[in-house]
Amino acid sequence: MNIKKAIDKVPGGLMLVPLILGALCKTFFPWAGSYFGSFTNGLIAGTVPILAVWFFCMGTSIDLRATGTVLRKSGNLVVVKTLVAWGATYIAAQFLPLEGVQSGLFMGFSALAICAAMDMTNGGLYAAIMQQYGTKEESGAFVLMSIESGPLVSMLILGAAGVATFEPHLFVGAVLPFLIGFILGNLDKDLRAFFKGGVTTLIPFFGFALGNGIDLHVIAQTGLGGILLGVIVIVVTGIPLMLADKFIGGGNGTAGLAASSAAGAAVANPMIIAEMAPQFKPAAAAATSLVAAACLTTAILVPILTGMYAKYMKKRGGVVETAAADAPEAGDELKVAH
Repeated sequence: MNIKKAIDKVPGGLMLVPLILGALCKTFFPWAGSYFGSFTNGLIAGTVPILAVWFFCMGTSIDLRATGTVLRKSGNLVVVKTLVAWGATYIAAQFLPLEGVQSGLFMGFSALAICAAMDMTNGGLYAAIMQQYGTKEESGAFVLMSIESGPLVSMLILGAAGVATFEPHLFVGAVLPFLIGFILGNLDKDLRAFFKGGVTTLIPFFGFALGNGIDLHVIAQTGLGGILLGVIVIVVTGIPLMLADKFIGGGNGTAGLAASSAAGAAVANPMIIAEMAPQFKPAAAAATSLVAAACLTTAILVPILTGMYAKYMKKRGGVVETAAADAPEAGDELKVAH
C-alpha cells in the first residue's frame, strides 16, 4: 500500500501524521486511554517515557569526531539561534500573557510558543538542503544541532528571560538521558550502531502520544497563527543566522537560511515544560499546535527560499563546491529525527 512512502511525502510526516492521528483520537475519543487501559493507554499517555528513550538514542547517535571546520560551523549556527530565541522570548514575555493570547490572529501566542518554535533547528532538513546547495563542511554542520533537541535549551532560555524558574535538578533530569547516550555512543561505536535505530523508530510513537494532548478545535483556532509563527521564525532567526554564517562562519549566508526552520522535535517541548512548570499548562496545548504548524510551514518554505538564495549566490560566484552524496556518520538518523 506504500503507506511509508506516502507519509514521507509530507514534510515532517513521520511525526506530523501520527500527531494528527493522536489529535483525532483526543478530539473524538478522549476516553480511549482510560477505557482500554494497559499498553494502549501507555501509548496514548506515554509522552514523557517515550521521549526519554528517544533522547537517549539521540545522544548515542552523535559523533563529535568531526573536523574543526564542521564544529565551527555547527557551533556558530547553534549559538546564534539560541541567542535569537532568547531575545524573542524575552520580548514576548514583556507583551504576551503567560497563558497566551486568547483571541484574534495571534491566538495561542505566548513566550512558551515563541521559545519552542525558535530555539531548535530542523537538523535533518538542514542537512538535506546543504547536501544540495552547500559545501561538505556546511552539510556536516548538523553535528551539534541535535544538542538543541529536548527541553533543556528551552528551559534555559525561559529561565534567562525571567519567564520561569527551574530547580537545578530539573535541568539535570532534562538532559541526563541524552548525556548518558552521548557518552556511551562515543565510547563504543557498536552501542551507537545498536541504539541509533531508535531515533527513527520512536518518532511516530511520541508523535501519536503528543497528538493525544491536542484537541483539533484548538488547531482549527490556531492554524493561521501557526503559519504566521512559521514565517516569523524564518524571518527573525534567518536574518541573524545568515549574517553570522557570512561574517563568522565564512559562508555566503546559505547555511544560515537553511538553519532557520523549526524542528519537529520542538513540538514536544511545550507539554514537557508544562509538566515541570505548571504555570505553563494553560498555554501548553495551544503552543503545541502552533509549533506543529510552524514546523510544517518552515519545512515547506525554507527549502524553497534557500534554493532561490543559493542559485542567486551561485550566479555571483558564492557557491563553489557542493556537498558529496555521502553524509557524515549519523547523518541518516539525524535527518529523520528532526
